Amino acid sequence: MKIRKLNRDLHRDLGYIFFAMTVIYGLSGIALNHIDDWNPNYIIRTKEIKTDVSATTFKDISRENIVGLLKKIAPDEKYKNHYFPSEDILKIFIKDGSIELDTQSGSGVVETSKRRPIFHQVNYLHYNPRKWWTIFSDIFAGSLILLALTGLFVLKGKNGITGRGAWLTSAGIIIPLIFLLLYYWNVFK
Repeated sequence: MKIRKLNRDLHRDLGYIFFAMTVIYGLSGIALNHIDDWNPNYIIRTKEIKTDVSATTFKDISRENIVGLLKKIAPDEKYKNHYFPSEDILKIFIKDGSIELDTQSGSGVVETSKRRPIFHQVNYLHYNPRKWWTIFSDIFAGSLILLALTGLFVLKGKNGITGRGAWLTSAGIIIPLIFLLLYYWNVFK
């Protein structure tokens, strides 16, 4: 009876201690699973622009000219720097983005990025940014194993590991094994 109580107490206390970590890794795991569908760290916005500039304007362009142009094409943006990646393309760096402008046609694109709330922070932690966080994450990973093991023995009887729990645990083992074998045999390409 003491072992069962110790098991239940350990399971409960680890669950409380690592509640936030479970949410952090759950959210960042979902984000990283869909990294091909969206950028989980940044919201990137692009906007096409058109201005009535001519190539002669850019022969001896100064910082002041670029700041003046920026006020016309993107008045809310703050100038940082600029350069010409090619003869007819002007790249202006702004706070949190850039503007690429074709000096012949006056067409361009403003691209800005902003940190995605919550996901940026949880992904940062998921990438293990520092040694101490890595140690804490390893403790969390070990605790997840303990949570899984102690969870098997929280209930007893027909809903415990010798009854319904055995079937559900078996399904939880078989499903990842099936996917592992399918990926190993390159069924999903």
